[in-house]
Amino acid sequence: MSESKDFLRTIVEEDLKSGKYKEVITRFPPEPNGFPHIGHAKSICINFGIASDYKGHCNLRMDDTNPTKEDTKYVEALKDAVQWLGFDWGENVHFTSNYFPKIYSYAIELIKMGKAYVDSIDEEEMREYRGTVTTAGKRSKYADRTIEENLDLFEKMKNGKFKDGEHVLRAKIDMSAANMKMRDPLLYRIRHAHHFRTADEWNIYPMYDFAHCLSDYIESVSHSICTLEFENNRDIYNWVLDTLGLELPRPFQHEFARLGINYTVMSKRKLLELVDGGQVSGWDDPRMPTIAGYKRRGYTKESILNFCDQIGIAKANSMVDVAQLEFCIRDDLNKKVPRVLCVLDPLKVTIENYEGTEEIDSPYYPHDVPKEGSRKVPFSKNIYIERDDFMENPEKGYFRLTPTQPVRLRHGFIITCKEVIKDTEGNITEIKAEYHPNSKSGSDTSGIKVKSAIQWVSEKEAKKVEVRIYDRLYASEAPEGLEDLNTNSLQVIKNALIEPAVITDKPDERFQFERQGYFYADPIDYTDEKPVFNKIVGLKDSWAKKTKIEEPIQKTEPKKTQVIGTEVAMSEEQKALFEKYTSELKLNNEVANILARDEKLSSFYEETLLELNSPIGLANIVVTEVARELKEKEDSELKFTASQIAQLVKMIDEKIISSKIAKQVFEEMLKSGENPTKIVEDKGLIQISDPSVISPIIDEIIAKNPDNVEKFKSGNTKLLGFFVGQVLKATSGKANPQVINKLVAEKLK
Repeated sequence: MSESKDFLRTIVEEDLKSGKYKEVITRFPPEPNGFPHIGHAKSICINFGIASDYKGHCNLRMDDTNPTKEDTKYVEALKDAVQWLGFDWGENVHFTSNYFPKIYSYAIELIKMGKAYVDSIDEEEMREYRGTVTTAGKRSKYADRTIEENLDLFEKMKNGKFKDGEHVLRAKIDMSAANMKMRDPLLYRIRHAHHFRTADEWNIYPMYDFAHCLSDYIESVSHSICTLEFENNRDIYNWVLDTLGLELPRPFQHEFARLGINYTVMSKRKLLELVDGGQVSGWDDPRMPTIAGYKRRGYTKESILNFCDQIGIAKANSMVDVAQLEFCIRDDLNKKVPRVLCVLDPLKVTIENYEGTEEIDSPYYPHDVPKEGSRKVPFSKNIYIERDDFMENPEKGYFRLTPTQPVRLRHGFIITCKEVIKDTEGNITEIKAEYHPNSKSGSDTSGIKVKSAIQWVSEKEAKKVEVRIYDRLYASEAPEGLEDLNTNSLQVIKNALIEPAVITDKPDERFQFERQGYFYADPIDYTDEKPVFNKIVGLKDSWAKKTKIEEPIQKTEPKKTQVIGTEVAMSEEQKALFEKYTSELKLNNEVANILARDEKLSSFYEETLLELNSPIGLANIVVTEVARELKEKEDSELKFTASQIAQLVKMIDEKIISSKIAKQVFEEMLKSGENPTKIVEDKGLIQISDPSVISPIIDEIIAKNPDNVEKFKSGNTKLLGFFVGQVLKATSGKANPQVINKLVAEKLK
């Protein structure tokens, strides 16, 4: 446990000191409706970590109350993630479905107390009766049903006598409550669906807010730790337990900020769309932010745990730079993995004055790594070097091999270029060189000065491998949809060459391919006949140049975002805004939370709403783009108005421009202060939705990629995402993704 305690551990210590609890029991309660992602890793570390720190216990509990989306494969993925991260849940995995009979009996108790009733109004009427943040709600006429009527109807609901949505069970609390979650919330709904554990035994399923607190109580949980979007649900949590008069000690809910990472989507719904749409190869695609994806890519559990420790536990939502996660894996691997030689784009070099073969003793680890080990690297007359390690007409500052500049072969000799061989089209196919016999690394007496060393492999002994170069899945810092996908997120190199020592019968290893990055033998596709390596991460932050970050990530540890403080709940005014944004405007919890907690941001957002009735579109651009400017500048310094932001979103809504183009327009607005409509017109940024314009572009791309067309028609439908991405790239993001999808699908039939 770190010396500086976060606010959750402070709460736990105070509860133990006061005697409120004798034992700390936490729980990690995911829904088994998707693979766990890096955000879940943070929650796993918090819940299991706190239990471990205070010699308690953490339950792994599957919140399986929605049979339409849950599956055993997701249960297994969740178990695997917790185990891989090094945590132990004990003998049994818990399931909310284990408690269905008990939860049902608690619902009966509430009905008998007059605290719950069966309601029969439809969803639209229920929404209307709920009221707003400024007006009280209206209770349904069915709330006057007698206890006997409610018990009878509820039992019939359980026995499958009604259709889905025909009735619900609601708590009877307060239809004028400031916290709109307390306005007679739903406790049960009818759902005629097969459950992966209870089969067809149940026709009704408890809502999260009802099942959650009771499951915690049944398991004797002391500290129910949730993410911040459940803050307003805490009142329901307490009401259920208090109203039922459940014995002390009982659990209490505490909230922390969920993890947000730039260039990353962590909505399970959006991740499932990528899987189902074929944009990725599955939940464990190495580009996915899932634990399975990181694991397959080659991330270590230590790097994930260190990342979670660095970002800390905060109460306010914030965005973490993905470079910090990448730093953690680099930092971990740098101390562990052997350095080896690999050539990704081979260029043949014939050393004319060398005959025979020899083996060069080469260390696996540099002097600053506390590990030892070496191997024999074969050296011969014919070798391969990296193609970009030779330049016929070098630019200033190029220190590798040129017609006039010698270079050292890593661990080996210095070579000098004597002749450049080209094909009929002028492409370099071979370098004729000579080596300097007395220049061997470690015993060099040649006196020749060189400024760099390059990797190489011997032609005869080198092994051919497939190398998969992975990059960030999204090109946008705040991705929203398919249009933000990075079309260069995967590059497959079929004919890379690697030194023979790397290919062993134990492929579950990580290596640093010198000057290339860190790589991992793919745990699924690697075979002796076809070795496959995944790039885990580069030796430095390749995005630093793109974003003009001055210091390389591997030299300077990124600033930690850990916030240690006390728990700060929303004010009543903020709660009212949050309810308005989620209930009336249908914003997601995270966006609503950001807006509600920031007065300046919410004021600007309210101004935009006066201009345009597009609450979700406006909210997204306000929290991702506008927020940054409002935070850094005074109002007088802003070069845009709420009215202009509304104009920008209106163009997105009307399909005049795409979300991706909107980001470009916004950047131009920051520079010039021009009206967005004028920027779009002047720069010709209008979205292309005309099929007659897009269709020829698709035809050209299909013609250029016959192999992928054949693979698609043979059943590899995942390549649809490839073709869509190529069209977006060809049109600089202007083509309408929906039109592209439809046309590509039609043309590839």
